[in-house]
Amino acid sequence: MPRKLPALNADNRAFWQGGKDGQLLIHHCDACRRFFHPPSPICPRCASFDVKPRGVSGKGSVASFTVNHQQWTPELDTPFVVAIIELIEQPGLRFLSNVIGCDPLSVSIGMRVHVTFDNVEDVWLPLFEKDQ
Repeated sequence: MPRKLPALNADNRAFWQGGKDGQLLIHHCDACRRFFHPPSPICPRCASFDVKPRGVSGKGSVASFTVNHQQWTPELDTPFVVAIIELIEQPGLRFLSNVIGCDPLSVSIGMRVHVTFDNVEDVWLPLFEKDQ
């Protein structure tokens, strides 16, 4: 069973397809000058419609995480890390992802990470690797 992919729409397309160009695109409100996630046509902070995707560095840190040992489907490799990543651009700018490319038991809160992308069909999944 392949990975479930998000349904693309006008609001989230940039986020899920920015990896094609190596960019992590997060919605930004020009009115209050804040990033927000998940993407939406209206700013959740000030209700402005003056929002659009903007490239960020892709650098951040692990705010929280869990190591999953349950093999939910036969092709799923375990253990794997599910983490809340906080991007450096703004305190509180967080989203859920996976930390890959390292021993899952070496992941820690505060660990610095950077984005990488896994292309599946027409989606580029933002995943994170430990900074060296």
